[in-house]
Amino acid sequence: MAPVPFLSTNGVKIYDVQELRKTRPATVPDRYVRDIHERPEVSLFSYSTAGDVPVIDLSKILNGDYHELYPEIQKLASSCEEWGFFQVINHGADLNLLESIEKMAMDFFMLPLKEKQKYKMAQGTVQGYGQAFVFSEDQKLDWCNMLALGVEPHFIRNPSLWPTKPTKFSETIETYSKEIRHISKKVLRCIAQSLGLKGETFEEMFEEAVQAIRMNYYPPCPRPDLVLGLSPHSDGSALTILQQRKGSSVGLQLLKDNKWVSVQPLPNALLVNIGDTIEVLTNGKYKSVQHRAVTNKKKDRLSIVTFYAPSYEVELGPLPEFVNESNPVKYRRYNHGEYSKHYVTNKLQGKKSLDFAKVDAKMVA
Repeated sequence: MAPVPFLSTNGVKIYDVQELRKTRPATVPDRYVRDIHERPEVSLFSYSTAGDVPVIDLSKILNGDYHELYPEIQKLASSCEEWGFFQVINHGADLNLLESIEKMAMDFFMLPLKEKQKYKMAQGTVQGYGQAFVFSEDQKLDWCNMLALGVEPHFIRNPSLWPTKPTKFSETIETYSKEIRHISKKVLRCIAQSLGLKGETFEEMFEEAVQAIRMNYYPPCPRPDLVLGLSPHSDGSALTILQQRKGSSVGLQLLKDNKWVSVQPLPNALLVNIGDTIEVLTNGKYKSVQHRAVTNKKKDRLSIVTFYAPSYEVELGPLPEFVNESNPVKYRRYNHGEYSKHYVTNKLQGKKSLDFAKVDAKMVA
């Protein structure tokens, strides 16, 4: 195998998988080969349909009359409780903007490595270009390149990591992030309603919400049966909103009834999943769900992910509405900034990060 440039994250050397792909390897380096119990069963993928992962029509909740609103709220409640994932249609986002961010992201990932490394992921953070959550030389790597940026509030930004190429890249991120922030607030209001809370409950509690964007690029992989594109994890956010480029391979899988289910995104829909924060606030009524990404031998995949979370200053714990004798407190009160720091300084290991918040850390997620 020809020599391949390395990136360094948290002082650990890793391959750049796009450069590795250029060598046309017949297999993958050992550091990508997963233990047998972690490997995806490529031939046995269970592909979901629109009838599986629930589809929520946001316009019916926000603009419909009672006969439309009530059934859709009920569907949203069951989606959050039984799946932790749902697809949102009629969300109001400018479809041209969604196409623009996809094009800009692909243009960035297709730049020469030398140009992308100008924005190399800063040590000790998850911002920049490279691969996050890598902390040791013997850790298994994901078949993925990332560009991650803090967006709101402004003090979390690192301007030196915002690309100047392709042209108008940063401008497009700004516009896109404002649009997704608006949708995140609408979805959170709907989730609050589905719980029987005031629509403003989460927005008021979160104060100036933290928002970050991460673009994940998964090149074709010669041995998709041996690797993972992204390790199993739940998200530390309140909400995560995912957009997948049209024509990408099917790559997202969620853990449903102890089985990995592959999700086929609907055209022009946004995929939403519940994060750890909502699980804590609802005392486990709405649970964050483990998910991962798998790769494809012939097709690449691009996903654009927005994380929406409370201010770092906010103290969180189960809301009293969800605590009673039959459902005692499962999570302690904690500072969200401390939890966020804990999350980004540990490798992705299913729902292990949520142990931080549990009253009894030995409880099984």
